[in-house]
Amino acid sequence: MRQLRAMPLVDSSSTVLSPAPASAPASTGLHLRVGKLCVALQGHTPAELFDRARALLAEARFFEFRLDALPKPAAALPGLKEFLASRRDVTAIATCRRKENGGNFAGSLTAELEILLKTAECGCHIVDLEVESAEEVRPAQLARFRSALRVAGSALLISFHDFTRTKNLEHAADRIEAFQPDFMKVVSTARQLSDGLAVLRLIEARSLSTHVVGIAMGEEGLISRVLGPRAGAAFTFASPDADLATAPGQVSVRAMLDLYRLEHLDQATRIFGVAGNPIAHSLSPLMHNTAFRREVVNAVMLPLKVRILEDLLTLARELPLAGVAVTMPLKQEVLPHLANMDPLTARIGACNTLRTGADGRLYGFNTDVAGVVRPLEKRIKLRGARIVVLGAGGAARAAVFGLVDRGAEVYVVNRTYENAVALARKAKAKSLKQEQLAKTRFDVLINTTPCGMSGVKQALPIKENELNAGLVFDMVYNPLETPLIRLARSRGIPVIGGLEMFVQQGARQFEIWTGKPAPEAEMLRVVEMALRRHG
Repeated sequence: MRQLRAMPLVDSSSTVLSPAPASAPASTGLHLRVGKLCVALQGHTPAELFDRARALLAEARFFEFRLDALPKPAAALPGLKEFLASRRDVTAIATCRRKENGGNFAGSLTAELEILLKTAECGCHIVDLEVESAEEVRPAQLARFRSALRVAGSALLISFHDFTRTKNLEHAADRIEAFQPDFMKVVSTARQLSDGLAVLRLIEARSLSTHVVGIAMGEEGLISRVLGPRAGAAFTFASPDADLATAPGQVSVRAMLDLYRLEHLDQATRIFGVAGNPIAHSLSPLMHNTAFRREVVNAVMLPLKVRILEDLLTLARELPLAGVAVTMPLKQEVLPHLANMDPLTARIGACNTLRTGADGRLYGFNTDVAGVVRPLEKRIKLRGARIVVLGAGGAARAAVFGLVDRGAEVYVVNRTYENAVALARKAKAKSLKQEQLAKTRFDVLINTTPCGMSGVKQALPIKENELNAGLVFDMVYNPLETPLIRLARSRGIPVIGGLEMFVQQGARQFEIWTGKPAPEAEMLRVVEMALRRHG
């Protein structure tokens, strides 16, 4: 029997796990102390594998060694023994999955069992055997294998992987439970958000009788990775960094600990999301999770990849979600599903913020308006101000309706003039042809088009001689300095960058969701740092 020491992260990060109450053999006598987060490691060579483990010791003490990623898994055994002997505070899982079961090991079943047993003798605390292998091996051979694991002081984890879909999870769990392992691991592939929900339900149901790990791979399955331990999972997995994931959708250890604060999530944690497609690079989770931490709000925001609205509505209802930031085209699609919305949202015909009421129904708001109005109100008086808005899309609608509501004289300019006329008519603004820009003086020029956005190769939305305003507001925030911002500065014209709009609309969301003033300066700081770091 081996007693493992606690992982040195925070007091709540590790749990003592005895054999599973109903499913594990009582004779194992194992008492394992495992953390909530296991970092999955692989390398091209044994040296690279253990170098990566050593590099992460400041952040983690719980590792999965994917030996099947090595050309010769047995070659890693001496290094594994040396590493674990020198790091008694480390908990280790060994995996050597065969090719026919989704791994990389080309050897036989007997060879797999021999390697896994040797990893236990080297000090690995848990060995991962695929359920297909457990079903294939002769009962007597499996019994000898399990007996040898007990002698070595190691626990048996039996795993199931579906690399194409999420279906029949309970059947997969039953297949595993038939062998009464110490740990059960069920992994599927998420094609929609509700697949992650299915995995969370499995965890909740099975965690009462066994130590279960459940994950839905892929971007749509993120909720299962982050919220699994909150639902009762023994632990979840992370990668060393974004470029070294061992499975689709795996999140880095730093993101799990710092961004999503895995160690602090509990049943009282309110879950928020930012929904769209694509969504992986959204800065909303960074901004809002920073604000939650700063204001001591027990909440977390997750990026939600949404292909169809019904998938998001299912998640919002059944998880449930406390609130959602929605992107196009969901801003219009969600309107018929709202219990109520504020009058400006109804007039604009777009909602970017959902809040779940005490009655479980969704209520809609549009904070894009605040993102436009608040930065301008800090600089000028809006009533009577002459403002020209470039563009006639979703962002333009929020700007035009919001500014008209504040008493500004708003003009809409769009390359397709008919679209400018239509928006101006609905918002009780005015339309203007592009060629009239150079002849007209404005207090503010606002760009709502994607021109200048990172990855968008379009010319400036106006010609240089058409920049005839006392203030320029570019809603594009990546890059921080757009071509339009540079042009305005070269002409000595004050500017407002899109970053300020992004933070202000997020600040209004924070206020709607929490009832607290938003820590705007901190939200601005972290988003700006992220943009400069990746820009």
